[in-house]
Amino acid sequence: CLPSCETAKFCLLSFSEKLLVLTVATEETDGFHRFIRSANYFNYTVKVLGMEETWKGGDVGRSIGGGQKVRLLKEAMEALADQEDLIILTVDSYDLIFAGGPEEILRKFQQANHKVLFAAEALIWPDKRLADKYPLVRSGKRYLNSGGIIGYAPYINRIVSQWNLHDNDDDQLFYTKIYVDPLQRVSIFNSLCFHVFQQTLNMTLDHKCQIFQNLNGAVDEVLLKFGTDRVRVRNTVYDSLPVVIHGNGNTKMYLNYLGNYVPNAWNYEHGCRDCDDDVVDLSQLKEYPNVLVGVFIEQPTPFLPEFFQRLLTMDYPKDKLKLFVHNNVSVYHEKHIQKFWEENRNAFNSFKVVGPEENLSQGEARNMGMDLCRKDATCNYYFSMDSDVMLTNRQTLKLLIEQNRKIIGPLVTRHGKLWSNFWGALSLDGYYARSEDYVDIVQRKRVGVWNIPYMAHVYLVKGSVLRNEMKERNYFVLEKLDPDMALCRNARELGIFMYITNRHDFGRLISTANYNISHYNNDLWQIFENPADWREKYIHQNYTRIFTENYLEEPCPDVYWFPVFTEKACDELVEEMEHYGSWSGGKHEDKRIAGGYETVPTDDIHMKQIGFDKEWLHFIREFISPVTLKVFSGYYTKGYAIMNFVVKYTPERQAYLRPHHDSSTFTINIALNNKDRDFQGGGCRFHRYNCSIESPRKGWSFMHPGRLTHLHEGLPTTNGTRYIAVSFIDP
Repeated sequence: CLPSCETAKFCLLSFSEKLLVLTVATEETDGFHRFIRSANYFNYTVKVLGMEETWKGGDVGRSIGGGQKVRLLKEAMEALADQEDLIILTVDSYDLIFAGGPEEILRKFQQANHKVLFAAEALIWPDKRLADKYPLVRSGKRYLNSGGIIGYAPYINRIVSQWNLHDNDDDQLFYTKIYVDPLQRVSIFNSLCFHVFQQTLNMTLDHKCQIFQNLNGAVDEVLLKFGTDRVRVRNTVYDSLPVVIHGNGNTKMYLNYLGNYVPNAWNYEHGCRDCDDDVVDLSQLKEYPNVLVGVFIEQPTPFLPEFFQRLLTMDYPKDKLKLFVHNNVSVYHEKHIQKFWEENRNAFNSFKVVGPEENLSQGEARNMGMDLCRKDATCNYYFSMDSDVMLTNRQTLKLLIEQNRKIIGPLVTRHGKLWSNFWGALSLDGYYARSEDYVDIVQRKRVGVWNIPYMAHVYLVKGSVLRNEMKERNYFVLEKLDPDMALCRNARELGIFMYITNRHDFGRLISTANYNISHYNNDLWQIFENPADWREKYIHQNYTRIFTENYLEEPCPDVYWFPVFTEKACDELVEEMEHYGSWSGGKHEDKRIAGGYETVPTDDIHMKQIGFDKEWLHFIREFISPVTLKVFSGYYTKGYAIMNFVVKYTPERQAYLRPHHDSSTFTINIALNNKDRDFQGGGCRFHRYNCSIESPRKGWSFMHPGRLTHLHEGLPTTNGTRYIAVSFIDP
């Protein structure tokens, strides 16, 4: 037996700064590149084993396997076995990131006071029958995980040199059997003889996650700790800051979430630190990449002509764009597509439309669109867009390409809501779960490029990815999953990271819920479901200038004239009334009103008759009430009106309206067509002030008091047809 440790060359040695990281990777996946980036950030020396070697280690994500890693490590250690001062850190790479540097690992390893330190976890794998053979621990995790091992080179070599199994045998079972053997595990000093001492490996587990944090079974133990320079993962149970974060088991999505911050991807002080790494500068390219744009109209969608117009005005060379449109809506949208095709089919490099007659499911249609790019060697990118995406940023396609990700989408949300086109986390059954940062990302309180588990509606995919990692052709069809969920699940299983960027304001998602297509102009009814798009389409472009530049006129005392409707709003409202067709004829007898008698009748149709009264009252409260407060200071309108109608003046039916007061506190009168083009004559005369307005502008509204002071009459329409929209407000 040895007299003391000081005289044994295999006793504990003082630490040097020499640390070598050995990892196995047979291909460069997104996870591998993330691992390398984190290693480079801390200046680790990394040696990759097995690159471009065929993987024969089995599907370790679902069953036992991974023996090929031990075999490769065994071969590498043969050349390192005699370097007694060399410390080896062997870790997985596809699902692992560094949160700290080599100096911290060396210090913590020294404090462990063992020759070899394995990662630990609370779950035993793969043979639960070995649980009783593990030594008991008073505090901490009891079971070995082979995703992280650190030790002196001779001792690591002594372990892996015992490997004599197959590539598809289980690596963790191999290490476990060595660890639970007390003759190999226990630290033995001068109380035992030399030959026994030589067999001892002096191993332990990192029971309290000082170095290694395995996430499987421990997600609830960890949280992010934000610092000024970098972000750490903190284990709240052991109050430790692990250096190696391993997303083993089914925690890879959670590791992706942590990787959005750790070690330096994003923090509160500097924001996104690596958003501009590895980007593509389109201005430096000789020509822009070719893009196939897939458009999917799977249900009746509001504002589809506006969707196509935004597609047309996208800031990207049209000769570099090919267009594929799948329309699954019979009849209703065909007129929109036909018009766009007729006007713009030559604007794009190619234009292909597949209609409902093909009877394709959503998944089949999306597979078809993606396959068109996959088969075309000149297709550099595939840009998929659903018809409910309203991209307000003309640079969207360029910005996505420049970000240089395999799959990336722009953040789009429903106006005023937290509903978006991505999920920050998944529940155990694979559906939506809210991540801690979801709200901040949606509200752009945290801006960056985010690795996420699910995206839909709009995304860009590299053509090279479709022809390599995603070369199969049925990614949108999986049992019981909708097409987007199927695509994302397949991408996750392939190890392809999906990203969402909120670095810019890209646009919004339109709500297709409750979209009633029984009207003539159905978008008019979208003021509640899609207020931003409704406003953009129907409210005059100069409306806001009323408040910023006092952009209104007072042609007569207390008569104000201001822009409120676009020409499109005027046209569609007139079309809707003419489509309804039941004009009152200007008769005194009127069953539509209380009492059934109208003293000063007009030839009109009430908003209530076309089912537009709720929408019209909302329009009054949103867009008329603010003007009222501005021009009639101190009066706060209730925005309520019983009489809301469109009047039709023609020489043949009713050309004018005799002098009268309105049954209102104030009245609005919106011109719905153009004087001198659609009609001659017309206008309004206010008797008290002997003031007439004879040239109404389309989309502009009069606002005037209804009672006492503003007796008025409708001047004769001498030719054509004049339309006005009238409301008696606060009767």
